[in-house]
Amino acid sequence: MRALATIDRAALAHNLERVRALASGREVYAAIKADGYGHGAATVANALSGVDGFAVSSLDEAMQLRWSGLTQPIMMLSQPLDAGACALAAEHDVRPVIFDRTHLEALADHVGPALSVWIKLDSGMHRLGFAPDEAAAIEARLRDMRHVRRVGWLTHLGCADDPSSPMTKRQLAAFAHATAELDGQRSIANSAGVLAWPAAHADVVRPGIMLYGSSPMADASAADHDLRPVMHLSAPIISRRRVMAGEPIGYGATWRAPEDMEVGVIGIGYGDGYPRHAPSGTPVLVRGTRAALVGRVSMDMITVDLRSVPEACVGERVTLWGPGLPADEIAGAAGTIAYELFCRLTSRVSIEIV
Repeated sequence: MRALATIDRAALAHNLERVRALASGREVYAAIKADGYGHGAATVANALSGVDGFAVSSLDEAMQLRWSGLTQPIMMLSQPLDAGACALAAEHDVRPVIFDRTHLEALADHVGPALSVWIKLDSGMHRLGFAPDEAAAIEARLRDMRHVRRVGWLTHLGCADDPSSPMTKRQLAAFAHATAELDGQRSIANSAGVLAWPAAHADVVRPGIMLYGSSPMADASAADHDLRPVMHLSAPIISRRRVMAGEPIGYGATWRAPEDMEVGVIGIGYGDGYPRHAPSGTPVLVRGTRAALVGRVSMDMITVDLRSVPEACVGERVTLWGPGLPADEIAGAAGTIAYELFCRLTSRVSIEIV
């Protein structure tokens, strides 16, 4: 077996308890879009079966959860709506987020089972949502639709990962003002909101990346928040060789051996989703000891400096990220975020659930 992602259900349960401790008394809708952030949506949903609901991006993602036997309410965050989507969502208690006037037209034509919806307000991120001063008019229009029920109101925070940014306070104030006289639940907090902004907890929180054991915060690690990594990505050493001083390794000869040394070739590359732009020096764990990636990442292989682990053998597995080596650190080295690392793993990576 080459690349293997081991998914730790106990870590998921632990991270959910951290959410509940931080946002005590609030409903928790677990964000499991993008195939559970690359961890497997059904696996994640079943491990988090104690949540109050789930948040997904699309109707396809919502139906995968229903086909897996999940019965909790599902918030559908960014699905275009037409008559067919409305009918299917109503039949399966999938609750669309309404954020565009075309949605109102689709809802006005909806007949049949009642369709429950959330209304999104743009409190300042300027991506999706109605203007705050439209809230009362949107509510009045929905009230006239016999087959539509409003669950509540939500917004999304653009800079909650930076506690020093003034934008979050402005967004909270805009959302509070817009919904002050309106009925229904409120949902504001993503993972960063859960961790750093108690005023954003409202009625329903929507944690995502923190459930998977990574930190959304610019100034704190996952360990700082007692979050446990859920994914352990590993791959075997498939070859070991001695390279002489001055000899290059890999495409472009971008790295040369500073001395005679042992190099290990690991059976993973960008074809598996390992970040192609991870530079020389990016750490891996060999027998629990850090070793450095050297040379460019290939489609099927990476090479690592084994001077810190001279006893390493062909066949033993190396940790690319997971316990002892945070995905956030690898993402930082590669100039990206852990979300992308998780979501970009390909079908070549085998999955093991523990």
